[in-house]
Amino acid sequence: MKSTQGIKLADVNALYAMWQWRIFELMMGQQLHVGGFRSSMELAELAGIAPGSRGVDLCCGSGASMRLLVRLRGIASMIGVEASDAVVERGKSACERDGLAGSIRFVLADACFSGLPSGAADFVWSEDAWCYVADKERLVTEAARIARPGGKIAFTDWVEGPVGLSDPEAERLLRQMTFPNLQDIDGYRSLLEKQGCTVHRAEDTGRFAPCFDWYAQRVGTQLGYDALEILNFDQERFRVLQGNLEFLGDLGRARKLVQARFVASKN
Repeated sequence: MKSTQGIKLADVNALYAMWQWRIFELMMGQQLHVGGFRSSMELAELAGIAPGSRGVDLCCGSGASMRLLVRLRGIASMIGVEASDAVVERGKSACERDGLAGSIRFVLADACFSGLPSGAADFVWSEDAWCYVADKERLVTEAARIARPGGKIAFTDWVEGPVGLSDPEAERLLRQMTFPNLQDIDGYRSLLEKQGCTVHRAEDTGRFAPCFDWYAQRVGTQLGYDALEILNFDQERFRVLQGNLEFLGDLGRARKLVQARFVASKN
């Protein structure tokens, strides 16, 4: 597992309280994960997430995935755990706007120590967010604790690909993205199995490079002015943004960085 020093939860919270989240949403839409709607629907289908079930989203952000699950998969209720109060307030506002506040509740907490009851969730969910969490073993332990026996743990995340990152590439990536570390597919599989889970899927989605090529193209053409506006028309910062997107696309094409999908059952 690649890691770096000095990145704390407070740094991640600050990232999503400032302008960066507006850039992410400009590129990716409300669902700030690679593949958006299609990725969410495929994960729910592969995990067998049934209508009427109760779920917990660990590191839920502003709750876009929870809103999708309630609206389009018939989920009865979702609890989202998120450590950033600014992001939680945005999520609550979105749920009120969409008439979903009765089905979705936010808990302001560290996802590694959610305070939620044990064995109460039919499924635990996350999309491209656990890369921000330093203690991934503790996070997987918490997911397994919250899920009921027979319940599912379903998530996607950015992970190191099969080719592997060089040390300079890893350091640049982790600093650029404010990730304290980066797990790999076998590492997550091992953590899930350590918690007594049966792993059904642990695989590269194949989406990372195509999506980042598309993000870079959009920002470089159609959305260039919108991005510059968010950046206060600082053209040097805009060039850095473009370079960062190209760097991520290059890592994806080289299979050094991928989006991986995991589905497991708690025994």
